[in-house]
Amino acid sequence: MGRTATFTDPLWRIPVRLNPVEVALLRTEPLRRLHFVAHGGASTVSTLQSYSRLEHTLGVLALVAHFRPEDELLRVAALLHDIGHLPLSHTIEGISGLDHHAIGLQLLRTDPIRTVLENHGIRTEAVTAALGKQSHSPLTNPSGVLNLDHLDSFVRSGRAAGRLGTDPAVMLRRLDIRDAAVSADRPTAASLVDLICGEARLHTSWDSVGPASVVRRLACHLLDSTTLTPARLARMTDPQLWSAFDSCAITEPESAMVRYELHRLQVKTGPAPRDRAVCNAWNFSLRKIYSSAPLVEGQRMEVAAPELAAELDALRALPTTFHAWWS
Repeated sequence: MGRTATFTDPLWRIPVRLNPVEVALLRTEPLRRLHFVAHGGASTVSTLQSYSRLEHTLGVLALVAHFRPEDELLRVAALLHDIGHLPLSHTIEGISGLDHHAIGLQLLRTDPIRTVLENHGIRTEAVTAALGKQSHSPLTNPSGVLNLDHLDSFVRSGRAAGRLGTDPAVMLRRLDIRDAAVSADRPTAASLVDLICGEARLHTSWDSVGPASVVRRLACHLLDSTTLTPARLARMTDPQLWSAFDSCAITEPESAMVRYELHRLQVKTGPAPRDRAVCNAWNFSLRKIYSSAPLVEGQRMEVAAPELAAELDALRALPTTFHAWWS
C-alpha cells in the first residue's frame, strides 16, 4: 500500500481512491509498522487472528470513504487512529504506563507524520481533535454506541474466527450512520450482536487469556532484566518483540513454550489460589470487554430491540480475572 492511488478492501469490498495525503501517509514508518503488528495480539499464536493492524486500519479507512467520502479530515484520522499501538496490540497495554492513545497523539506531533500533514495543509491539532475522546464522529464516537472502528474490528475478527454468517458487502448495504453512530436494520443488528458477543467470549477464553497472560509476563521480565526502555518496547514490531524475548536468557524458555508448547498452558477463572499445587500460577485481568451496540433503525438498541440489548448486557457476567500456569 502507498505505491498506487487505489485499493479495494478485501473484507468490505469497497474500492477506495486514495487522496495524495493518504498515499503519503501510507509511505511513512508509523503506518508501515502496523503491517507487522497483529490486530488480535497474543492470540495470533493460538488462533487464526493473524491479520495486521494495517489491514484493520485500511478497513476503517474504507468504511469512512464509503460513508463520508468527501471528509478529508475524517479519512486522515481513520488512517492514523492506530499508529500508537504497541507490539501485539492490546496485549501489553498498560505495562509501565504505556497507552497507545497517548503514544499515537505524540506521533501526530512529530515527524514524519507532522510534516506530511503540514505539506498537505492539514493541521495536526485538527486530526488530534478528530481522534479525541470528546469527538462526536462515526470514527470514534465515545457514547457507547457502535463506531466504524469497532464495526471493522468485530466483523474482521468474526471472519477470521469463522463466525461471520453474513456477507460483509451485503451487510454494508443495510448499514447507515445516524447521529455519528452505526445504525442497522433489525436482522443486521442481530448479526452484529452475535459478532460482538462472539468477540467478548473469545477475549475471555483460553485462546486469548492464556497467551496474553504469558506475553505480559515476558514483557515485564524483559523490562526488569535488560536495558530495554518502555519507550523502545512501545515502538517494536511483533517480530522484534519475539526476537527480544528469544535473546534474553530469562525470557527465552517461556517464549518458546508459548509458541510451541501452548497445549501445556492451563487457565482458570478467578485469582490464583495459595495452595502449593499451583504455586507457580500467575494472575491476569482483562482491561476491558468491548460491547458497543449499533443503533437499530436510528434508535438506541435498548428501546428498539431490548432482547438484543439484553444479550449484550449479559456480557457483564463474563469473567475478567484469571490465573494461569504451565502443567
